[in-house]
Amino acid sequence: MSRENTGQTTGTTGLLFEEPTIFEQSVPGRRGTSLPASDVPEFNPCEAFGRLTRDTAPALPELCEADVVRHFTRLSMQNYSKDVGFYPLGSCTMKYNPKIASRAAALPGFADTHPFQPESTVQGNLRVCWELERHLAEICGMDAVTLWPAAGSHGELTGMLMIRAYHTMRGNPRSKVIIPDSAHGTNPASAATCHYGVVTVKSGPDGLLDPAAVEAAMDDEVAAIMITNPNTLGIFEEHFKDVADIVHAKGGLVYLDGANLNALMGVVKPGEIGADLMHMNLHKTFGTPHGGGGPGAGPVAVLKELAQYLPVPRIVKRGDSYRISEKFPESIGRINTFFGNFGVLLRAYAYIRELGAEGLAAATRMAVLNANYVRARLEKAYDLPYKKPCMHECVFSDKLQQAKGIKTLDIAKRLMDYGFHPPTVYFPLIVHGAIMIEPTETECKDQLDRFCDAMLAIAGECEDQPDLVKNAPSRPFRRRLDEARAAKELVLKE
Repeated sequence: MSRENTGQTTGTTGLLFEEPTIFEQSVPGRRGTSLPASDVPEFNPCEAFGRLTRDTAPALPELCEADVVRHFTRLSMQNYSKDVGFYPLGSCTMKYNPKIASRAAALPGFADTHPFQPESTVQGNLRVCWELERHLAEICGMDAVTLWPAAGSHGELTGMLMIRAYHTMRGNPRSKVIIPDSAHGTNPASAATCHYGVVTVKSGPDGLLDPAAVEAAMDDEVAAIMITNPNTLGIFEEHFKDVADIVHAKGGLVYLDGANLNALMGVVKPGEIGADLMHMNLHKTFGTPHGGGGPGAGPVAVLKELAQYLPVPRIVKRGDSYRISEKFPESIGRINTFFGNFGVLLRAYAYIRELGAEGLAAATRMAVLNANYVRARLEKAYDLPYKKPCMHECVFSDKLQQAKGIKTLDIAKRLMDYGFHPPTVYFPLIVHGAIMIEPTETECKDQLDRFCDAMLAIAGECEDQPDLVKNAPSRPFRRRLDEARAAKELVLKE
């Protein structure tokens, strides 16, 4: 009996049904409210608003309380999250986050504060931010940190503005930024937004940045190089220090995209291997649920030579008290309202304090071990473009399955029949038909084995039952959608 007939999979059909919109469920006259009689005089809106008053009441859905609760509960059951099962998205670190971190952020002493309160009444909040800055600086091997950027890409923009301020202070903002083809896609966008031309450097045949290629591209107009490390192939840039020396020799700066810090924290300090500044994603690495467009935080850490350009306000400690200061004349200014996403900062603070230095390093080592375990189990069944140990994520391709006319998307869809969320597909762009898997430190060996068993079973189906894979998924209540048509002919309401 095949696995899909055993009834042992998760995330499949079960009692999930097609859900009509709440408007389609509306029944005229049905009510879900019970309001007391009004104790104030009746109000005639026509007298107050004249011609602005509607002629007819808005066509809002009419349902009872049970209808509304069941509708939204059923919709929530159609979601998949890290609290439901394995979520192997590469380059995004979709890991389980301890609930204690969210509990800390919800404490009334924090949740009920307001950014306009006097400094004397929010000393605890300021202390948390001040200490978090120092924890992150220690983790990154840097000297100072700003917590205010609201996302990783916002951190990139903040970093590029500081790079421009640094060079402008020296008489020439310079005109170019070097970016490897294995970097995150937001890197060139951030550079271009700061009016820099982008010079793309191709990775070598081993997937690594070649120092000779950087040296050939380097001149006195290069403001910086932006390096994602580990890169989007999941490989540690072994020549990072050599590349940094080349860039520094001609006055450039080295920016590290720290979105993949989950593979470095507690083990490698970027500031000690040549990085001048970097951002990190608290919502990926440090205890905040990631995805769905929720709030994030992309702090930027810098060496002391760049500290004067950090955004304001900055938190200053005097004795046992903390205050907010904007008296930093060379700062790039404000980059966010108030103090960023404070709840995300609280979660990161709780996560770091809970794990400690040894715990953070252990999480990193486990994330790297898990990714290499997956790589080793699957490398005979799937093409591995760069055959070397990986860091926190491994990248395969559909090269072996293409002989049967099967593409990466087919494999991803078939995984849903086995009860697994698909991994990242078709990224990084430099790998044709890429399948990027990031297990993170969250998953235990039996969970990884179940995932690898499913991937190996699908590889076998690609040989013996290719149509089964091409037509997947078959078990979720939604079958395969025509994604190209959905993108081109978007219909939100008929």
